[in-house]
Amino acid sequence: MGKSYREELVGVFGYPVDENPTVVVAKTAFEDLGIPYRYLTVEVKPENLEAAMKALVAWNMKGIHLTIPHKVEVLKYLDHIADDAKIMGAVNTVYVKDGELYGENTDGKGFIKSLQNAGIEIKGKKVFMLGAGGAARAIAVELANAGAKQLVILNRSEERGSELKELLEKNTKMQVEFQKWSETAVIDEDTDILVNTTSIGLYPNVDEKPDIDSIRPEMTVCDVIPNHPHTQLLKEAEKRGAKTVDGLGMLINQAVESFRLWTGMTANAEKMKEALAKEYGIDVHY
Repeated sequence: MGKSYREELVGVFGYPVDENPTVVVAKTAFEDLGIPYRYLTVEVKPENLEAAMKALVAWNMKGIHLTIPHKVEVLKYLDHIADDAKIMGAVNTVYVKDGELYGENTDGKGFIKSLQNAGIEIKGKKVFMLGAGGAARAIAVELANAGAKQLVILNRSEERGSELKELLEKNTKMQVEFQKWSETAVIDEDTDILVNTTSIGLYPNVDEKPDIDSIRPEMTVCDVIPNHPHTQLLKEAEKRGAKTVDGLGMLINQAVESFRLWTGMTANAEKMKEALAKEYGIDVHY
C-alpha cells in the first residue's frame, strides 16, 4: 500500500524572525496530535510581504503567523478580517480557506489568559504599556474587554501612540492616556500592571532593557518577549520585589488558538509548556 509523503505547511513570517521559538511548541503539538504538519520559520522583509502572502495560496499552505513588523501591514493583503482584529488594526494569525486569506488576532487573548493563569486581577486596574505596535493593539483591546479601568500608552512615535489612543477611545470604555517616550520613563505611582510590548530585549539584543524607572514591589511586570523569556526588564523587576509574567505563556495560549484555526483540533497546552520549559531550562507559567 502506498503512503503520502506530503506535509501540510504552516509557519511564521517576520523580520527579524531567528529568535521566534514557536516552532518548538508547534512540533510538539503536531506530533502529539499525530498530524503531518510542518512549521516553517521564514524571514520576510517588509518589501516582500505582499509576495509572501500570495505564496500561501500558491504553496497550498494552511496558514501563517505574523510577527514583527508585519501585524499591521498585512491587513491590506487579506480577503477577510475578523471583527475584533479590525478594531485592533492588527492580525497575528492567517488561515487559508478556499483560496482566500482570513485574518485573526490571538495575541491579546493569549496575553490575558497568561495573566489569569498567574492569578493577576485585571478588572478595575491601571495598566502602563510600553509600545503601540501590533501586539500592543491586541493586548490593549483585550485589556479593555477584561475590565481594565485605565491604560497609559508610552511610545516613541507620537503618531502611532495617538492613533492607538483614538482607536481605544472609539471602541472601548477604558480610560486611555498617551505619553511620548523621549527619555527615561517614570511609571505612574498608582500603576498596577506594567507591560512591555516592544522588541527591546529580544534576541540577539538580550542585554537591552527599556529605559524606565520607578518599578515598585506592588506592581506586576509583564514582558511579551519570548526569547530569551527571562528579560533584563523582568530581572530588574524581580530585584525590586515585583511579581513578573514572561512572554512564554502568551506564546503558548495564542498558539493553541492559531493551531485550532489551521487544523480544527485542540493542541495540548501542557505538553507545549513542557517543551518550552525544556528548551529554556526554566519553569513556564501559561
